[in-house]
Amino acid sequence: MGNRLSAITTRTGDAGTTGLGDGSRCSKAAPRIEALGDVDELNAHLGLLLCESLPQPARELLVRVQHDLFDLGGELAVPGMSVLAESALARLDDAIARINAGLPPLREFILPGGTRAASQAHVCRTVARRAERAVVRLAEAGAAAGGSAEAAGPALALRYLNRLSDLLFVLARELNGAGNETFWDHEREHERGAKHGAGPDAQLAQPTDP
Repeated sequence: MGNRLSAITTRTGDAGTTGLGDGSRCSKAAPRIEALGDVDELNAHLGLLLCESLPQPARELLVRVQHDLFDLGGELAVPGMSVLAESALARLDDAIARINAGLPPLREFILPGGTRAASQAHVCRTVARRAERAVVRLAEAGAAAGGSAEAAGPALALRYLNRLSDLLFVLARELNGAGNETFWDHEREHERGAKHGAGPDAQLAQPTDP
C-alpha cells in the first residue's frame, strides 16, 4: 500500500474549508466536521488512557475501539459510506455485560475521580457523549435540509457512540476497584441548601444520559 499522506501541510485549508473523502469541500465549522473533530478528540483521550497501567483485556478492548473510531470517522468523512460493522457494537455489548457482572450494585450517582486511569475513563465517557450529540445534530441537519438522516449521521455510529459511553462508565468503575468510588452525597447538599435558605433551583443536579 502506498503512502496515504504524502504531505501534511497542503495550505488548502487556510481559508477555513476542508476536503471530505468524496472530493467535496465544506466549512471547518460545518456539523460534519464538528462530529469528526469530536470523534478524533475522543480517540486522542483514549490514547491517553492507554498510557496508564490497565488490565490486558481492557487494553486490548480500547485499542479495538480506537480502530473502530477510525472506521466511524471514515463514515463521517465520506457521506453515505458504511465502514463500521455491527460486530463492533456487539463487542461493546459483550464487554459491558462482562464488566458490569463483576461490579457491586450502583446505589447512587458516582463522582468522576478515584484513580487516574478511572478519571481518564470518565473524561473519555464525556467526550463520547459530546461526539454522540454532534452526530445527532449532523443527522438532524441533514434531515432538515431534505436529505437522508442516515446518510448524514449513520445510525450505527449513533448506537456505537451511545454504547461506548456506557462501556467507559463501567470500565471507570472497574478501574477504580472496591473502595475508590466517591458517591454523590445529595443529602448533604439538601441540608446545606436549607441552611443557607437556598431554593430548589440552587440544589446541585446530576446530568444523566439515557
